Amino acid sequence: MNSFSRISSTFFVILTYVFLYLPIIVLVAFSFNTKTFPSPFEQFTLKWYHQLFLTPDLWQAFFNSLVVALSSTLLSLFLGMTMISFHIYGSRIQKMIPFFYGNLVIPETVLALALTSFFSFCNITLGVHTLIVSHTVIALGFVVPILYVRYTSLDPRLIEASLVLGATPLQTFFKVIIPQLRPAIISIGLLVFVISFDDFILSYFCSGTSFQTLSVYLISSLRYGISPVVNALSTLLLLGTSVAVMIFCSPKVKTRIF
Repeated sequence: MNSFSRISSTFFVILTYVFLYLPIIVLVAFSFNTKTFPSPFEQFTLKWYHQLFLTPDLWQAFFNSLVVALSSTLLSLFLGMTMISFHIYGSRIQKMIPFFYGNLVIPETVLALALTSFFSFCNITLGVHTLIVSHTVIALGFVVPILYVRYTSLDPRLIEASLVLGATPLQTFFKVIIPQLRPAIISIGLLVFVISFDDFILSYFCSGTSFQTLSVYLISSLRYGISPVVNALSTLLLLGTSVAVMIFCSPKVKTRIF
């Protein structure tokens, strides 16, 4: 590689990183500005972080998002593992796997309208329960196909050996299959948790008027302009997720999980 190629490659790599992280840097910088956005940066301050902790509605929306994301993640993982257990007992779920891709192919707006119409048809009042069900529906599109593909890649001789040595299918499921599926379960669990936590369309259509998630709250607050309090919250979320990613990617944690 000649010098021109090295310089051009380095330039495009730097340009890609700037394109990727510049909006985040701007968001973090203006969370410390005394003036509200889009005023130019004037002076460093922490008053928006102080106001952030004095905004109970925002924290309630944040807690609601955590509850919905955690509930839908656990429910979708439970249903996904139940599908795998059906396969162990002889059910041919491979013919049903393509149906789960429909959740990912159908536009989310159409899926949200369909779920809202279904809840209305069944006279189910919209709230946290309908939102958890809606997020679980879209999470199953990720959980079931990925867990099934991972399960089919396992060595069948281990399962056969467990059954031949006297273990019941249930014991084989919990002591042989689940430990081998643990990395996939953790990875897909983190993925659907993030998708559910960030989701806006399903949250907007299926949560009703009495329940508000963080994404809906932030969109509603943006109608009155970009508040520096939102920038402060985004900075804290960015810091928290960065720490979580560093812990998850550390060699010690990766060795224990994978």
